[in-house]
Amino acid sequence: MSVPIANLPVAQRPRERLLALGPHVLTDTELLALLLGQGTRGQSALELAAHLLAEYGGLAELAAARPEELASQAGIGPAKAAAVIAAFHLGTRSRTSEPVPRLTAPDDIAHAAAPLFAGARVERLLVLICDTQNRLRHRVFVAEGAIDHVAVPVREILNTVLRHDGRAFAVVHNHPSGDPTPSPDDRRASTLLYQAAATVGLRYLDHVVIAGENWATAAPYP
Repeated sequence: MSVPIANLPVAQRPRERLLALGPHVLTDTELLALLLGQGTRGQSALELAAHLLAEYGGLAELAAARPEELASQAGIGPAKAAAVIAAFHLGTRSRTSEPVPRLTAPDDIAHAAAPLFAGARVERLLVLICDTQNRLRHRVFVAEGAIDHVAVPVREILNTVLRHDGRAFAVVHNHPSGDPTPSPDDRRASTLLYQAAATVGLRYLDHVVIAGENWATAAPYP
């Protein structure tokens, strides 16, 4: 049975999650559901979004759809099709000509992540998801903690990478204290991630700790 988004717990609703944690936390399905606004009879907006992504084979393929073709999909129509097409084109126009970052060293990871931690007063955990050539494709926050601690949810991190069709990934978290020195817990988490990634066929690049303009890596691994 379909569950309307309004009936979900507040912490699971895409709009509330975006406002509380930022757009990088949301999956492609959740972002698309926000664009659609509402579902159709028997399908919530989340279910309709998931169906569209599965029907087209992914976000890139959906972005290439013709407006009339998208409008003919069940539950979409001209208004929703126009909104989706317009959003994709706005995203394309907003991109700079800079090449996609390639994460080949800890410095690349820190540079790609640092702007997302500007002004953060609590610890947050970011996953940088890459393709087979270590090109950065997605930045997703997966956890938020207290001023001096954030848990490292290994299973959630791996699921996030797999959900976004990643092949390699790095994790980054901040130290609001201003000292980027990794704690023993940070190093233990790195070892766990390194081992867990190998079991599911993912390449673990690094775990970087950011503190203002400074950073340090939680490597090495065993």
